[in-house]
Amino acid sequence: MKEAKDGFCTIILAAGKGKRMKSELAKVLHPLCDAPMLSYPIAAARAAGTERIVVVIGHQAERIRDLFGRDDLIFVEQRELLGTGHAVLQAREVFKEYSGAVVILSGDVPLILPETLRALYDRHRSEGAAVTVLTTIPADPTGYGRIVRTDDGRILKIVEEKDATAEEKQNREINTGIYCVESRFLFTAAGSLGNRNVQGEYYLTDIVEIAFNRGLRVVTSLTFDPVEVMGINTSEELEKARRRMENRNRR
Repeated sequence: MKEAKDGFCTIILAAGKGKRMKSELAKVLHPLCDAPMLSYPIAAARAAGTERIVVVIGHQAERIRDLFGRDDLIFVEQRELLGTGHAVLQAREVFKEYSGAVVILSGDVPLILPETLRALYDRHRSEGAAVTVLTTIPADPTGYGRIVRTDDGRILKIVEEKDATAEEKQNREINTGIYCVESRFLFTAAGSLGNRNVQGEYYLTDIVEIAFNRGLRVVTSLTFDPVEVMGINTSEELEKARRRMENRNRR
């Protein structure tokens, strides 16, 4: 896969079980307005101009392949659920000859709009960044990873709430889990991640601090609508997403 002059490729993380949904069905297969949740980030990436989509699957992998196998998608499997950094690494072989930008999405963020993804990519390209993080500022940031900046405003790192200090928890700008990253840096950095954190997982968020320490450019792209980038973890959040989707469809 070669670099596109004016485009990007996409990785969609869709391997999780979604225990809080209290259902045997894989989280990304839960229906939202008569379509599986995963179909929405796929459609958004396509509408934003992606060149290729790789979907990282795990729980109920065959069921996902059966439902989406006729689409022009590449599936890679995460056999052990060891975190988002480990999930991205499963796509490394697909991108071994590619040197362009990769947008990373979650399969459980169905309300993301194509124009938000395009703005993320356009900012990444115009800034010459190694990593661009899509952020938002919710009324209540509890539970989300925080953006930590240096005194002069540069992005230092993302810290998960479980690992954050009391001071870091005062930051309201949060990580949405959506990124645009230069592919060669992405897979090198993801391959060097450690798992010394509360969860014992390989966090993709740690690539931000790796980039900062290497003197590479890290920027953010801010979206003003926290609901658009809401991850679906419970049936209540799925219902909230349904209402938002139906309101969009009425316009």
